[in-house]
Amino acid sequence: MDQAQPKPYWETKSLTEMSTEEWEALCDGCGRCCLNKLQDEDNGKIYLTSAACYLLDIDSCRCSDYQNRKQRMSECISLSPDNTGWLEWLPDTCGYRLRARGLPLPDWHPLVSGDPDSVHQAGISVRHLAISELDVDDLRDYVLED
Repeated sequence: MDQAQPKPYWETKSLTEMSTEEWEALCDGCGRCCLNKLQDEDNGKIYLTSAACYLLDIDSCRCSDYQNRKQRMSECISLSPDNTGWLEWLPDTCGYRLRARGLPLPDWHPLVSGDPDSVHQAGISVRHLAISELDVDDLRDYVLED
């Protein structure tokens, strides 16, 4: 008789029960949270731009100075179990957001696929979309369509 495979930790633990290592592994490496955002003063709507934080390594879609990002970029928001469910600018594909809502990770998520490049191969990452904010004069010129 076949023994059932144990479920992976992200399916059995709540976000608050995860170790730091497990929490960090939920990041799929898309880089979307590192895109600059603009908020409409009239209606509060948030718009993503293709201009990424200058600390984002656009090829890997990972922060180039993750450990010191808060000191270097005071407006960088650290994701936590307390905020991942309600930060409206997080993409619907975000592993943190999905798990906060009790939804499964997609097949292309590196934890599921076992391949850190699967997020790029699936076209989810900002690798071929983002430019450094250092190369941008006016963020309004880089607003992405919904």
